[in-house]
Amino acid sequence: MSDEATLPPAPDAAGVSLDGTKVFTITAEENVKLCASTGTTPATDGTAHPIYYYIATQVAMGKTVAGVCEACEFDVDDGPMMGNSGVRFVRPLRIGESYRVTGEILSLVRKRSRKLGVMDVLTYRLRLHALDGTRVLETDNVWVLPRKELA
Repeated sequence: MSDEATLPPAPDAAGVSLDGTKVFTITAEENVKLCASTGTTPATDGTAHPIYYYIATQVAMGKTVAGVCEACEFDVDDGPMMGNSGVRFVRPLRIGESYRVTGEILSLVRKRSRKLGVMDVLTYRLRLHALDGTRVLETDNVWVLPRKELA
């Protein structure tokens, strides 16, 4: 029997909705500031810096970071960590266009780590849509939730 088989199961968070109600719009002024902070110049074709995929989906999803953690029965004060994030663009993000987010938690898997002890690996998917419903992108994010109480 593996060591992980002796751990208590992770909370059942798969399927929790992350659909947002907020609308996110990338303004030209915000795009200029973000580009300056990254040492790039804004595109001249009306497209926004691609890092807005992460900013827009995180800001406009239906839960805060604390809310996502709560859905996983994890205290945000215990320090969730970003594992990775991947994005699939259908088309570029545009300055002045407004977007909505849909999404859900895909999985929460309990594991043992040599460095962190017991942890839960959270995977969730967010989709960014133009207001007419057209999907613009899809992103899968992975967070690591260290379970100090189980170490």
